[in-house]
Amino acid sequence: MSSHENCPCMAECPLNRALKLIGGKWKMQILCSLHSNGPTRYNQLKRTLDGVSNTVLAGALRELEADGLVVRREYLEVPVRVEYDIAERSRSLIPILDELGRWCDSLPAGGDMKKSGAGPADDGGAAL
Repeated sequence: MSSHENCPCMAECPLNRALKLIGGKWKMQILCSLHSNGPTRYNQLKRTLDGVSNTVLAGALRELEADGLVVRREYLEVPVRVEYDIAERSRSLIPILDELGRWCDSLPAGGDMKKSGAGPADDGGAAL
């Protein structure tokens, strides 16, 4: 029996917990960028994430750090230098994000399953 079989009724669904940690528009992109680029200063990270506001980026970094997914290192220099890096705890997440990207690449052009006629009934109605 899958641990997700009764997901809508579960008080603490593992997938729901995962999405609380990495959900939202920017968290997965932040993790992927830090994984690809290594330790990164705030302004460089902001440049790699085209369109993110300072408020949203700072908030996402704070949440990722609080959840142990990102490490913030402050160097006592003048001016103070701060770098962000992917935490060891996040390294096992990277292959999952890569696989999610491959899954998306396998979708019909544009990724819109409704327009292509594909839907839950087309895959046997399987759901998480």
